[in-house]
Amino acid sequence: MSFDVFTIGHSNVPIDRFVALLRQAGVTAVADVRSVPTASRRFPWFSKSNLAKRLAGDGIDYTPMGDVLGGRPRDERLYCDGIADYEAMAREPYYLDGLARLTEEAARSCICLMCAEREPLECHRCLLVARSLAERGLAVGHILYDGTIEAQAATERRLLALTGKDCDLFAPGQPERLAAAYRQQAGEAAYRHPANSGKRTLTAENR
Repeated sequence: MSFDVFTIGHSNVPIDRFVALLRQAGVTAVADVRSVPTASRRFPWFSKSNLAKRLAGDGIDYTPMGDVLGGRPRDERLYCDGIADYEAMAREPYYLDGLARLTEEAARSCICLMCAEREPLECHRCLLVARSLAERGLAVGHILYDGTIEAQAATERRLLALTGKDCDLFAPGQPERLAAAYRQQAGEAAYRHPANSGKRTLTAENR
């Protein structure tokens, strides 16, 4: 299966293994969607500057996009009880502009979204960004640690099973079940901002 966009989570993967996974998938550009791609004492090779330098040496372009596609919004309106509200974030103009930039780049190069979490279903790159791309008709593939590539549709099947939405005989149709599954999993995986705990984001009706 061919893909328009890939995603990967660096986790604690050694840098040589990380680059090998990218090259194996044919990736020529990395879009870093971490909100805070700063240096880590445990994994310094994944800091913004070190990673950009290493990727450049391997012929892979690096673009930071965490300001528009990151999972930690700066606007307190985009939190619900202190948890980042992915559905609200997906409607923001800056996010939509970021998607447009990413889509344009995907037409020119083999691009891969990068964040920190190894498991796609624990990361906004899948629960927010890949979902948006798939809704726009792009084929998204998640590069897993063993080198296999999981299509977004297969990831969504795992999501339905994980959240128990695949076996509820009284649940509504597939789109509604999938939306509910995304919402449930986002509530578990999305960034929690202690300063915004207890504050609810505005609804679509009164924003």
